[in-house]
Amino acid sequence: MVTRIRRYAQIVDVLSQYGFGIGLEKMFPGKARFRLPTTGKASETSTVYERIRLALEDLGPTFVKFGQIISTRTELLPPELIEELKKLQDHAKPIPFSQVMEVIKETSPNCEEWLFEIDETPIASASIGQVHRAVLRDGTIVAIKIQRPGIGELIETDITILESMAERIETVFPEIRLYNPAGMVDDFAHQIVKELDFTRDARNADRMARNFKDVPGIHFPKIYWDYTSPRMLVMEFIEGVRIDDPEAISAMGFDPHEIGVRGFQAYLKMIFEDGFFHGDPHPGNILVTPKGDIVFLDFGIVGILRPEKRQNFINLLFALSMDNIELMIRSLEGFGIAIKEEDREALRDDLYIMMHDFGGGESDVGQMNFRLVVTELTESMRRYRLQVPMNLMLLLKVFMMVLDIGVRLDPKFNFGKEVTPYLMKLADTNTLSAGYVKRASMALLEGADAILDMPRNINLMLRRLSTGTFKLEIVENDIEKVQMALDKASDKLMIGLVVAALVVGSSLVIQKSPFAMPDWVAYIALAGYTAAVLTGFYAIYHVVFLKFRMER
Repeated sequence: MVTRIRRYAQIVDVLSQYGFGIGLEKMFPGKARFRLPTTGKASETSTVYERIRLALEDLGPTFVKFGQIISTRTELLPPELIEELKKLQDHAKPIPFSQVMEVIKETSPNCEEWLFEIDETPIASASIGQVHRAVLRDGTIVAIKIQRPGIGELIETDITILESMAERIETVFPEIRLYNPAGMVDDFAHQIVKELDFTRDARNADRMARNFKDVPGIHFPKIYWDYTSPRMLVMEFIEGVRIDDPEAISAMGFDPHEIGVRGFQAYLKMIFEDGFFHGDPHPGNILVTPKGDIVFLDFGIVGILRPEKRQNFINLLFALSMDNIELMIRSLEGFGIAIKEEDREALRDDLYIMMHDFGGGESDVGQMNFRLVVTELTESMRRYRLQVPMNLMLLLKVFMMVLDIGVRLDPKFNFGKEVTPYLMKLADTNTLSAGYVKRASMALLEGADAILDMPRNINLMLRRLSTGTFKLEIVENDIEKVQMALDKASDKLMIGLVVAALVVGSSLVIQKSPFAMPDWVAYIALAGYTAAVLTGFYAIYHVVFLKFRMER
């Protein structure tokens, strides 16, 4: 508890220094011990978004990671804030080598049996882990990733604080609920906990290696499972240059354009065929080796797409290339995006303008500026307050980052030229002309969508009926008519029950020996029969004859 209180104080102090004291005062009124009025660093920057980014950097690894992850939420956050969050760098001061060895010995007490030597100077130092070059006893060169001591406890404390702050923000500033801060923190918590387990990174690397075992020119580092644990990852050491360095690639004798195309096709395979893709294509995480292989590193963030989600993304790309607004809307809904009925027409208009401004129509998908389209699409989703799932935003972010790398390697890199043949292959229509392929593919996709949506829509209706959330609108006049009909029916039912009771009761009385009962009892029974007969005749007349006259 003491540590959490001290961390609260640190966080509030940093936020105050960057000019957020007024907001903190509203969130935590009367907390003078946190020195809320201070504004030490607020004047050094020009915009509130810059101050947010610098504050996150000062707050440490948890908040830097939080900023990096929410930078994918382009459909929710302002573009200026997104641009600042993209500048967050996951670099940290290296930990002393003595602490590195402590972690190695804690996770592998017999490390002397397999570890021959390790370089004291780290190759890379990030917020969660630090990487060192090492040599095994058999001479194999490896990279050892060590988790920073105490980082798990710090992240756990920070997540608790972030959750409480998000709840407080939504309470004090209701207008910010639009950005769903509590949901963002929840998504971040799930992601960061996964990154703390290095064996998950190792499993992701192994899975991708299996997916690409028959693909030449694409490589994933080998994992040494005998020495790997949740806090230490031992993998193959990779020598190479960053994939966004065309001069270095050319110096090794390779064509940067070919490297860019091969890397882009690798991502197409991950997304559309495997449904399991590398989620952080930062240029530092993709290397080109002296042999010309493309090697992927850092598998803490991965994207998963089930087959139906892959089909939705294919449909989305087809919709963009063919100006098919209805298919685009269905594709977005296929990702779980709920579009309000009153917003549909306005959204259709915005999408129509977007596709005609940035491509589509008679032009091929290759003439379309994919980055501008995605930017405008996310702006439309933000305008209509559509809640977009993380997997779709991660997918769009990955696509744009990979395209950026392709353009850096070759300014003439063409998105459409590379992706269209792949989509045609997926549609299994290689033998037909391009125009016919597109029209036929669209018709097939639309027909398949309509058929496949029927069970889902019926199931949704039944589920709403069973949970009591099904809405049925009834006009007031109709309710009055229903009420009158129910009243008449209940009256007739009551008369019928009375007649039946008289008949049954009188029958029971008469069945008794007439010599054993007084005369007045027999008279009562006969009177009941008479009343029942008269009432029965009246009911028949009312139901049959009056109804016949009304129908005439």
